[in-house]
Amino acid sequence: MAAQTSSRKVIYAALIGNLLIAITKFAAAAWTGSSAMLSEGVHSLVDTGNELLLLYGMYRAAKPPDRAHPLGHGRELYFWTFIVALLIFSLGAGVSFYEGIIHIRNPAPMESPAIAYAVLGLSFLFEGASWWVALKEFRKAKGPLGYFRAVRESKDPTTFTVLFEDSAALAGLAIALVGIAAAHFFDRPELDGIASLGIGAVLTVTALFLARETKGLLIGEAAHARLEKSILAIAQADPAVERANGVLTVHLAPNQVVAALSAEFSDDLRTPDIEACVTRIEAKVREAHPEITTLFIKPQSAGTYRRLQETVDDTSGLV
Repeated sequence: MAAQTSSRKVIYAALIGNLLIAITKFAAAAWTGSSAMLSEGVHSLVDTGNELLLLYGMYRAAKPPDRAHPLGHGRELYFWTFIVALLIFSLGAGVSFYEGIIHIRNPAPMESPAIAYAVLGLSFLFEGASWWVALKEFRKAKGPLGYFRAVRESKDPTTFTVLFEDSAALAGLAIALVGIAAAHFFDRPELDGIASLGIGAVLTVTALFLARETKGLLIGEAAHARLEKSILAIAQADPAVERANGVLTVHLAPNQVVAALSAEFSDDLRTPDIEACVTRIEAKVREAHPEITTLFIKPQSAGTYRRLQETVDDTSGLV
């Protein structure tokens, strides 16, 4: 719950900042005729819509299981985050490339560049504040891990999505500033269009990276190894379990995990004894790890489990 609150805090900060920035940039683009400023306005508008989609995804992911979705709706968050990556590419990068090409082929003198500089300064202020909030929350969540490793291992795409969006926005603002200043100083308005192409390139790289990371979550990623080891330790500690063979986990959402445990029970146990053991293991696992929403326990010999794992390993090597 605390992690979800932090994610919402990051998204709300980005939403407010991007909305203010988008309005300011569009007004400046209309006044100055700057291609880079218009591209930045579209970028901020897309980011504003993206934050709304992330909030909608969090809302949908929190819905309880029903007959049509017995394991819940957790993957809705991953779906909408993937849509955000597609929007950054199709709308943000696409419009930036279009505007850049149009203004390179048909350059027009920029009017009142001082207004563009003022807007860029305000945008840096708003965007920087949103970026700082996202960075602080991401640092808190990543712990001792490096930034890229933390992104690769993260099961909550909302925080790093906002962080990368804001980072791309700051990079885009820097490119827009250079482009507008160069167009003004050298009296070459086509340089403003080249800046739009640069912004499009930054958004393309950001979108592809986010899509790649979110795709893995959408398909289904295993939980961290320490969670799996903890489940095995809890099961192995029960006196009725001869051997905890292994556990299979998959994230449905940042705080929703489905786990399947393979365990070998003592041969002299009766059915009521096995049922009581399963109940004990389920209770202890859920007490230690509330994020495990569903736990399946399968009675299975160690040999059978090992043969199945060898089959899976052999198949993985062919991919």
